[in-house]
Amino acid sequence: MLRHKMEHYSLDRHIDSDTRFSRGMWELKHGVKIKWATEVVKSEIQDGNSIYNVASTSKIYSRGDTLNVPTITIKLTSPSEGIIGFEAYHHISTYKNSKEPEIKLNKDSYSPKVVNDDDFSNLNAGDGAVAKLEKNPFSVEFLGEDKLLTKLGRNSLGWVEDRRYLNVNSQAEKAVTYMTFQLHLSVGEKLFGLGERFGPFLKNGQRVQMWNEDGGTSSEWTYKNIPFYISSRGYGIYVDSVSNVIFELQSERTNRVNIAVPGEGVRFYIIKGPDPKTILNRFTQLTGRPSLPPAWTFGLWLTTSFTTNYDIDTVSSFLDGMKERDIPLSTFHFDCFWMKGFQWCDFEFDPEYFPNATKMLKQLKEKYNIKICVWINSYIGQESKLFKEADENHYLIRYKSTVNGGGSYQTDLWQAGMGIVDFTNPNAVRWYQDKLASLIDIGVDCFKTDFGERIPVKDIEYYDGSDPIAMHNYYTLLYNKCVFEILEKKLGVHKACLFARSATVGGQKYPVHWGGDCESSFEAMADSLRGGLSLTLCGYGYWSHDIGGFEGQPLPSVYKRWCAFGLLSSHSRLHGSGSYRVPWNFDDESSVVLAKFTKLKLSLMPYIYRFAIDAHNSGIPVMRAFLLEFPSDPNAIVVDTEYMLGDSLLVAPVFNAEGDIEYYLPKGEWYGLLDGKVRSSTGEWFNEIHDFKSLPLLVKSNSIIVTSGPNAKNDDPVYDWNNQFMINIFNVAEIETKIPNSKGEFTTFIKSKDVDGTITVEVKGSSNYYIKLLNKKDVTINGNAKLYQLDEFGNSIFEVKGSSTSFTYK
Repeated sequence: MLRHKMEHYSLDRHIDSDTRFSRGMWELKHGVKIKWATEVVKSEIQDGNSIYNVASTSKIYSRGDTLNVPTITIKLTSPSEGIIGFEAYHHISTYKNSKEPEIKLNKDSYSPKVVNDDDFSNLNAGDGAVAKLEKNPFSVEFLGEDKLLTKLGRNSLGWVEDRRYLNVNSQAEKAVTYMTFQLHLSVGEKLFGLGERFGPFLKNGQRVQMWNEDGGTSSEWTYKNIPFYISSRGYGIYVDSVSNVIFELQSERTNRVNIAVPGEGVRFYIIKGPDPKTILNRFTQLTGRPSLPPAWTFGLWLTTSFTTNYDIDTVSSFLDGMKERDIPLSTFHFDCFWMKGFQWCDFEFDPEYFPNATKMLKQLKEKYNIKICVWINSYIGQESKLFKEADENHYLIRYKSTVNGGGSYQTDLWQAGMGIVDFTNPNAVRWYQDKLASLIDIGVDCFKTDFGERIPVKDIEYYDGSDPIAMHNYYTLLYNKCVFEILEKKLGVHKACLFARSATVGGQKYPVHWGGDCESSFEAMADSLRGGLSLTLCGYGYWSHDIGGFEGQPLPSVYKRWCAFGLLSSHSRLHGSGSYRVPWNFDDESSVVLAKFTKLKLSLMPYIYRFAIDAHNSGIPVMRAFLLEFPSDPNAIVVDTEYMLGDSLLVAPVFNAEGDIEYYLPKGEWYGLLDGKVRSSTGEWFNEIHDFKSLPLLVKSNSIIVTSGPNAKNDDPVYDWNNQFMINIFNVAEIETKIPNSKGEFTTFIKSKDVDGTITVEVKGSSNYYIKLLNKKDVTINGNAKLYQLDEFGNSIFEVKGSSTSFTYK
């Protein structure tokens, strides 16, 4: 959260660097030395499935030239089919003993084909993925189906010695070292991803630094940095480091991606597609798939907001107000001040405002049928009664023994004198989890794991000796893992959920994540969407944001437009700073808009949860950038103000009060779910005007959208999705779909096809449902069905009892 009127300079977590080592193509900056891999002087196959090469950094003409010449060692491997592993290092001991924590990767027993001769080393990783290393001069081509994906050409792999800045891990003034590798970019190649990025969705031309910061959503700094990008050329690049990796994406060299990794070595993976979904599937197989959140998390969340004074009467008034306005609420969140000020975190409800927390939570859950979330962070304020215990038992990050007597690191930024829990200490993990377990026992269902970015790197040490710079980003993985695992242990598999802000690679396993502290404006709304789409391209299956914006008081127009966007996101939360985000604080129409889109989302739960399960199984997110669904459409792949919800629903949020919207439609026919209109597109931009109760929500051709039935109340995300459901069919050719239950199991299977004007529908697993034929007139029933009613757009709704039916139409 951004703290009002607080100015500070984060000296203890700031690392000075400049990884644009060159000035143009020929000159290095003063104080920089780079030794480039030049020619291979040793090469061999190891263990039958990897290739080991040693490259000199200058030309070797005679045995005398082997003196005073650094070498770079290169290993080619494959962790699984379609993925090429590349590792390079300068000094092996420093590299192997760097104390940088490593992401646990899921490597299978795949054995690539390797060939090594006098001129080349070739590794075939399967599915057409090949690394071809030329020995003299040194270069590596990465191929997919014999097509060049990318390559390391001349002066593209090097060891860097930079004497312009101090090495903060050294007692002496020593140079900072890096490994740099510079990947070739082809003409027209486009790059996407790198975690949550609020700037331009297309990453070409940008410098992107992997360094988590609490920086809001309107700058280059972000809470979730993922060193992975997808290329429009059909491959992905994952840099296997949690340290301060820096990408120059066509920004230093116009035909290269220059990547700098601190230290003496680097590991990266080239992940072959050819399409983005295959790349993402393989990336998440390697780094971990998202856990499946419980179905109730997909309903509407309401919070107390930050810094606002509140007590149980305030909470009850919110819940009563939502109920009176017929706005279904699934989760209520107590933000920071459920605990007493200066004592965050002590994990106890402030007795002045919540005198009997156990009784209160029980009554709230029974009366309003809601789940309970509470805010936490990994910081222990000096006035918390837990501080002394944590300090004495070394549960907090500590200074080096030569600094401040080796005591616990403390700061006044956020909570006075706070320390930071050291999750590398297993005893600290158990201690922290015990505090959370006590809250779960009294009725807390999930935790908002705020912060995790303000992690110091200078003059501190961890219990397990981890490198502090690398721990800056890795810390959040340990933090969220700790919390998620106690929830899963106490509540069960597929029943755990976080609401997390910070992340690194692997964090996708502990959902859900939200976008962070955005301003309350249309521009910030668009910033948030860009950040979310970039994050979901990196393996994060579920994503949310603060409806209405966090900082400042949103105008009613901003709030209402954001409600529509928020309730068509995978997860939906009303939250803000300094003022409550209940709709009646804005205008009367706000309640109407919020109720409409909340019920719309609940009606879509059979459809949405199907893709939640797909995200869990494949890593393909619920909210999808057009790049995933239309990778061959050059106009679609760069669109960043629209997205697909699942594979069949297009969502185009409106970013102004007037309702003016220009949006792109990929080729085909699209049915307006909210207006009943069909748009026919050849791949073009449309201009429309929408009131606050509408936006372009379009069904693509050859789609089945399963919703609740026409009599559903749509007041809870968890209901029997497999009974009395409605099969919405638009321009079907031939398609299959399925309906899950709330446990994540698929129990109903649907097939439909259209042959010469006759639509047949077969359903296995249910015999009591409805069918709606979108934009079909003069329909004749051929099967076991009867006309139930017409909807507001004149579409026929049929009640069906049986496993199959068919219709003809003109």
